[in-house]
Amino acid sequence: MSIDVLGPLMDGRSADEANCSAVEEARRQLEICNACRYCEGYCSVFPAMTLHRAFSDGEVTQLANLCHNCRGCYYACQYTEPHEFAVNLPRALAEVRVESWERFIWPSGFARLFQTSGVALAGALCAGIAVMIMLAYAIRPNSGEGFYAVISHTVMATLFTVSSFLPLIIIAAGLWSYWRTVGGERVRLAHLREAFIDAGRLKNLKGGAADGCNYEAQDRFTKARRWAHQAVMWGFVLCFAATTSGTIMHYGFGWEAPYGPLTAPKLFGVPGGILMTLGGGALIGLKLQAEKSLGAPAVWGGEMAFVLLLTMTAVTGLALYWATGTAAVPALLVAHLGAVLALFLTLPYTKMVHVPFRLAALVRDAQTKGTR
Repeated sequence: MSIDVLGPLMDGRSADEANCSAVEEARRQLEICNACRYCEGYCSVFPAMTLHRAFSDGEVTQLANLCHNCRGCYYACQYTEPHEFAVNLPRALAEVRVESWERFIWPSGFARLFQTSGVALAGALCAGIAVMIMLAYAIRPNSGEGFYAVISHTVMATLFTVSSFLPLIIIAAGLWSYWRTVGGERVRLAHLREAFIDAGRLKNLKGGAADGCNYEAQDRFTKARRWAHQAVMWGFVLCFAATTSGTIMHYGFGWEAPYGPLTAPKLFGVPGGILMTLGGGALIGLKLQAEKSLGAPAVWGGEMAFVLLLTMTAVTGLALYWATGTAAVPALLVAHLGAVLALFLTLPYTKMVHVPFRLAALVRDAQTKGTR
């Protein structure tokens, strides 16, 4: 595609124009990409992009949340800097994505704080651990076995019920606002099935080739990020299954923790914790290797702190399991519950919120495929 054809799309603006909002800059770049279409066979963003001649704010937001930041399009693009068009679509969409989470998640001030500051996440973790320590020693039960000799069941259940349901309510409200903004329609079972299959396979992390994406290896394709995400995702699912089975065993059958190695909580939880630890460690390494300027640099610290917190949750959980029956249990239990509490309470304001938003984007994309 020649410069003469694409030139009018610049509309007199430069890529670093002062006071250019994230949505406006992403719109400018999407218009250039839509005229070129060299990357049409890459991820789901590009076929979805071709449905439009112009992009509303809602359409830009949808495409941004559909993007998985594999970065393949950047390394294939002929209009990146030093070209005057200065196309950097991965960064432009990443910044819109972050902006959308801040806008839709209430209260937006907290969302902005946690997205831009890793220190805030560390503070939340410390606060969570401090709370658990105070509860462990100031309200410790006079009787109880296992974990409940350190923290009473009532206190533990109350804390985690509140810290689980409140973030979910906030996220649900944010998703509703997102759905209205992107023009979402009535959801059918076929839409959900396609979205969950795409999410489970992490199809869009393969970029424009079956060999993977370019996240950490620039113009070379690798599958490392895809496998790391798979490990974290399925590890989280297994840990959730462990928690669910433990809840059923406690309330349904009166069996209290800690549980033996051949019980459902351990058969799900131990492999889940190992997968989360390995996947989280891999993501930390990949993030350190990746080029910051191809994401949203302003929130790099917050994203890294989130991955560290997620990994610490898994590591302390495994350590607690291996320390069962020793004097280290009280300290490890406080550390683990503090990490989990901090993770849950900050859930709507960290990058963890990309999971429901990206799933919603995949559902919306499934709805529009019939019009292509």
